[in-house]
Amino acid sequence: MSVTTLLLQLVVILTTARLCGWVLRHVGQPSVVGEMAAGLMLGPAVMGLLFPSLHAQLFAKESLQGLSSLATVGLVLFMFVVGLELRATRNMRAQLQAAGAVGVLSVLVPLVLGLAISPALHPTLAPAGVGFWPFALFMAAALSITAFPVMARILKDRGMTRTPFGQLSLSAAAVVDVFAWILLAFVVALVGTSDGYAGLIKITVGVVVMLTVLFLGLKPAFAWLLRVKAPDGEPSTTLMAALMIGLLVTALLTEWLHLHAVFGAFLFGACLPRDDRLLRSLSERIEPISIVVLMPLFFALAGLGTTANAFSGASLGAMLLIVGVATVGKIAGGAAGARIAGYSWRDSLATGSLMNARGLMELIVIKIGLDVGLIGPELFTMLLVMALATTAMTGPLMTLCIGRKPKPAETAAHAEP
Repeated sequence: MSVTTLLLQLVVILTTARLCGWVLRHVGQPSVVGEMAAGLMLGPAVMGLLFPSLHAQLFAKESLQGLSSLATVGLVLFMFVVGLELRATRNMRAQLQAAGAVGVLSVLVPLVLGLAISPALHPTLAPAGVGFWPFALFMAAALSITAFPVMARILKDRGMTRTPFGQLSLSAAAVVDVFAWILLAFVVALVGTSDGYAGLIKITVGVVVMLTVLFLGLKPAFAWLLRVKAPDGEPSTTLMAALMIGLLVTALLTEWLHLHAVFGAFLFGACLPRDDRLLRSLSERIEPISIVVLMPLFFALAGLGTTANAFSGASLGAMLLIVGVATVGKIAGGAAGARIAGYSWRDSLATGSLMNARGLMELIVIKIGLDVGLIGPELFTMLLVMALATTAMTGPLMTLCIGRKPKPAETAAHAEP
């Protein structure tokens, strides 16, 4: 692949992503929805259908390796920040019981529904050689995901991060991520080894050893480094290099263990000491390049993995079934959990609507499923459309439940001292 082709691909992808993000942001959607839509537009279902010759030349299969490598780096950096944000969620302990109820139910209900529809989907949509249970468990995990970063962005844009249901939703999303990512890691490990359960045991032992090193070894070491070398939360270039090396080594280890590199990146971020100043500093350094430049490449590659076949005939019916089940499962589970925890119906339904936002996290999950062979292009397309639809409906459903702005009494009552 020539440098000219790579640079042209970057120009087309970034321009399309920014334009779509700008358009959808002006109709009340987070820009990430537009960037996800841009990936779909650059795929065979839209650009490939309208301009087949241009699409075939610009995104020839042999020219995608450079894009894939850059997108993987962006994904690792993004998941590192997500791991940091998970650690930086405020008031999680104070709301642990309520968040647990919302989190467990908003995982359990879509998980059960995902298992329930899998017998109808497996015969026609599972790739050859993929057994029912790995396929069904992956569907359960895919329908259970909540996009913590998208949720946080929606709440921040509306000034609702300190409202009761906002705090509850953020804490519950952290609980959801833990459950869903553990399930996904288990499924990927199950299909990523040719040694059956013996191989799975080896992977499990490897992960346990890595977690022990991360949380008992690296965490106190980095806490000391940050205390000595970055007392104001601003890491030096040497410390930044140490953080990046630790991140890449951890991502490499999970890849070597037949898991995806994103798991290592997420765990490394989660193991670092909780420090809002460090989070802010690292976000300012990493997010501009990872979110603005590299993540649109991931969306484009996801779009290139889609197929127009998912939008016709029986496949369209399967897509509508997946979108419906995913939406009902998340909203019903999240709302039921909030209601059990004592929240009003309006706040409970708003919480369920927020838990339904899947965004980028869903794309990461389904791209992992596609990469390891758990799903094919047709089901991948359906799940991508589901991620787009559920994320796009989050804002309007929240407005319907509680309006666009918090009540003054709510923000005042939950203001920080």
